[in-house]
Amino acid sequence: MLTRVKSAVANFMGGIMAGGSSSEHGGGGSDLPLRFPYGRPEFLGLSQDEVECSADHIARPILILKETRRLPWATGYAEVINAGKSTHNEDQASCEVLTVKKKVGAIISTPNRNSAKRRSSLPNGEGLQLKENADSEGISCHYWSLFDGHAGSGAAVVASRLLQHHVTEQLQDIVEVLKNTAVLPPTCLGEEPEATPAARTLTRAASLRGGVGAPGSPGTPPARFFTEKKIPHESLVVGALESAFRDMDLQIERERSSYNISGGCTALVVVCLLGKLYVANAGDSRAIIIRNGEIIPMSSEFTPETERQRLQYLAFMQPHLLGNEFTHLEFPRRVQRKELGKKMLYRDFNMTGWAYKTIEDDDLKFPLIYGEGKKARVMATIGVTRGLGDHDLKVHDSNIYIKPFLSSAPEGLPQMLLLQRLP
Repeated sequence: MLTRVKSAVANFMGGIMAGGSSSEHGGGGSDLPLRFPYGRPEFLGLSQDEVECSADHIARPILILKETRRLPWATGYAEVINAGKSTHNEDQASCEVLTVKKKVGAIISTPNRNSAKRRSSLPNGEGLQLKENADSEGISCHYWSLFDGHAGSGAAVVASRLLQHHVTEQLQDIVEVLKNTAVLPPTCLGEEPEATPAARTLTRAASLRGGVGAPGSPGTPPARFFTEKKIPHESLVVGALESAFRDMDLQIERERSSYNISGGCTALVVVCLLGKLYVANAGDSRAIIIRNGEIIPMSSEFTPETERQRLQYLAFMQPHLLGNEFTHLEFPRRVQRKELGKKMLYRDFNMTGWAYKTIEDDDLKFPLIYGEGKKARVMATIGVTRGLGDHDLKVHDSNIYIKPFLSSAPEGLPQMLLLQRLP
């Protein structure tokens, strides 16, 4: 264990040491076919020499269009500004105009098949007020996404191609409910909204005679000892995005035995639906709105430090995930054997402050969360705690999987999603 820790710490700033691939595009030179072919954006018009030059880690050039013209609708930040990261850029972006229709039998609609043509004809900033499409009896919405990949581009490429389909599929189940904003979403689909029964006042005599409506009479409705929750329409969209992230992560896990889907990625999604902006973030990317010179934060970062208590609690409840080589407790620094029996500052999953505890043998294990700030890592391996993929990621030179600690859920309640009405 000590050798593994030394190796991990020595490469602390080098990103992911475990689960990394020997090639940019595959997990350890896998012979499996790629899920989707990789390619730099066509609008950049790069030659092979320019692609190799753009991957220069020392120069890290910023790529620009060869001709002065507007960027295409689907231009992604990551593929342009951050293009010098590697030969196969691990950062991907996507932009779609989605048309969501109600499912009819076995027919499943997907993101608008004509979206590519529509995107190419839409200049930046146009078409943002699309609402219901009367002809299709569906809802049109805009979808933007950014994926910050690591240990290979596979997961980021797959997510940039497929996550929008999962979002659309989840919205299909609720599209009719979303269109009817005058009525709260039904608790059970297919049920008519229950009318609130008018209150009755019975005299004591009528009650004793067993009149209709009296307690115990045949006409008395069953007693209800609860009040049904009122769920707003926005919560359905939040749930749809949560479910889409989960389904995308499960698909990556399921298909990695058939395709070469390398590494993992963070995911930041923005959906403009019915005049509201929904932001879902799983990772350490940030979404902001700049309006009239004001910066409005729309998401928060998820790092080993911000999610310390969740990670520690999981390790406390399932200690076998630590492989008997890590401790879920946090100390200000690595505990040394000469400090056995002494008292040192620590904190557990249920603590935000610090206390002293007597050091024991188990405390000599490597901390689950090690480092501070941007150097903080989970199991000395990865610096983000949410995202997609990473199903094969292990602690360096061990058989300890890290995926159980990495959540695919976009943000966490009560701030799962921030809503901002468009001006």
